[in-house]
Amino acid sequence: MCNQMITTENYNTQMTLLPEIEEKEPRKRQLAPTFKPYDNRQILPIFDIEALIPENHVARVVDEMVEAVPDEHLFSHYKGGGRSSFHPKMMLKIILFGYSQKVYSCRRIETLIKESLPAIWLAAGQQPDFRTINEFRGERLKDLMDELFEAMILKLIEDKYITMENYFLDGTKIEADANKYSFVWKKATEKFEAKLREKIQETLQHIHELTQLEAGTEPKEDKQITEVSESDLETVAKEIEEKVEELTEKMENEPDTNTRKEIRKQRGQLKKSLKLIRENFLPRIAKYKEQNEIFGDRNSYSKTDKDATFMRMKEDHMKNGQLKAGYNVQMGTENQFILYYTIHQRPTDTRCFIPHLEKLSSTSLPMPKTVIADAGYGSEENYVYAVGDEKEQKFDFLIPYGSYIQEKTRKYKNDIKNAKNWTYLEQDDYFICPNGRKVPFKKYQNKKNRSGYEQSFKIYECEDCTDCPLKAQCTKAKGNRQVHWNTVFEEMKAKAKTALECEEKATIYARRKIEVESVFGHIKGNRSFRRFSLRGLDKVHIEFGIVALAHNILKVAGIRQLLSEDPEKNIKASGEERLIFLHLLYFRDLSDSPFFCVLHVLKSQVCGYSVFSERQRSHSIKCDSICSFTV
Repeated sequence: MCNQMITTENYNTQMTLLPEIEEKEPRKRQLAPTFKPYDNRQILPIFDIEALIPENHVARVVDEMVEAVPDEHLFSHYKGGGRSSFHPKMMLKIILFGYSQKVYSCRRIETLIKESLPAIWLAAGQQPDFRTINEFRGERLKDLMDELFEAMILKLIEDKYITMENYFLDGTKIEADANKYSFVWKKATEKFEAKLREKIQETLQHIHELTQLEAGTEPKEDKQITEVSESDLETVAKEIEEKVEELTEKMENEPDTNTRKEIRKQRGQLKKSLKLIRENFLPRIAKYKEQNEIFGDRNSYSKTDKDATFMRMKEDHMKNGQLKAGYNVQMGTENQFILYYTIHQRPTDTRCFIPHLEKLSSTSLPMPKTVIADAGYGSEENYVYAVGDEKEQKFDFLIPYGSYIQEKTRKYKNDIKNAKNWTYLEQDDYFICPNGRKVPFKKYQNKKNRSGYEQSFKIYECEDCTDCPLKAQCTKAKGNRQVHWNTVFEEMKAKAKTALECEEKATIYARRKIEVESVFGHIKGNRSFRRFSLRGLDKVHIEFGIVALAHNILKVAGIRQLLSEDPEKNIKASGEERLIFLHLLYFRDLSDSPFFCVLHVLKSQVCGYSVFSERQRSHSIKCDSICSFTV
């Protein structure tokens, strides 16, 4: 209670509130943006360019591979004296590095060695111009490429990247540096040449008649000469020139006007024939002769690049099966390394098998133990070559024949027209057709294919197909059904089928698709090399050799970079386990090679147990591609 003695009448017991004071927010500090010091006008001394190149960079692999080539291989192609040339190893390094970076133009390689730090290091600061680079690539490497490629492959074998045991062979077509409409066809040339021969015969017959009329004798039909050479026409042209000169003199000395007109008419006809021979026949004969020499055993060539043949490419932008000038590149791989290559002018792979392996055997490289190829190479000629003449097999082969997959189908096995489904009695040497009639042996027959290889056939003929109810299903021939049985080819096909049905060899053959096909995809797709930049068979051989070397160098660089990666980089941010699977091939003798590795679990979170068994961990495997997955 309040004290009444001291309270005033205006006293109020209600509490008064203090005046509200607005709280002011603290002011934010205004900071000026800060940057690292930058001044591109300031002198930056670089004491060692090599220190700026990463450890497993492609440029280092290029440098190592080229330095491993003996100097004698390179210096032997240079003459002594004269102005000092750029060092061949330096030139080779910048070209290989340029091709590894998808730079195929010499002008762009010149720009690369001015702007790219690894290229500047490989060139040691030297700057050859594009003409020098092009001259080295197109001329200096002609005699050098084969030795250089063999030296590189031998180094890969020494480093145990490859073993040359399994040789995966296939071919691809690469477009030539030629106009797609500059074609010359062999059939058209033969047709025009035949018409020219006919016209020459008519002209020579007309000249002969004019000569006989001038001599005052009646024209007689002479036997036509089937072949008229260029020298024969030249002789005829000289005789006509002499006749024209005689008629000219005779016309000048003739006073009678009518006689002069007749002489002038005869001279005009001879001059017309002479002009036809000089300006038409002789140039066209020389032209067709040159074209036939260029053709060789081919059916076409390009006017722009006369070594290129028109082939059917997979890239058909007009969707009409248009042919393009190109080359057939045959290539063998192992672990996706290019072991050897050849350039061919034939569009089919079948006839490239033997020339390719013949060239491989003539090199210093070891011959492979097993050759794996697709059904495009499965011919009798190729099988016999692989087996050898003395029944001592040159190498094992895993090559299916054309009807290998078709023979496995139910439709083929139930088809009565296939003689393989018939009953064969070996003792009496005859077949029994589905209608129960005998098809006995009749005769032997030899045939030659396009390559000149002679095949031997046994001809079997049914005794009588008259009134056979199954004849329409069995054959379309009007007479009796014949069976052409190639004993050698059937034996080779049985051997190829046995090899392909072996479980171990079937596993090797299954790798063909991921071996050589992947290399073609990498070169054409990833590296964008779908067209040659040089013209001529020799220069195309050089250019693809550079592409193959660049591909192998990229493989080595990728493997080294993979094996030196920090394992922590392969763990996802979410903490999930991530496995790096090195898709490798099993070899028992590679335990000391840089490829000997196992599937490594970076961080196990699956119940604390390892995902793979000890047997899987002990497998020696060889790297060719990388893929990652999450457990």
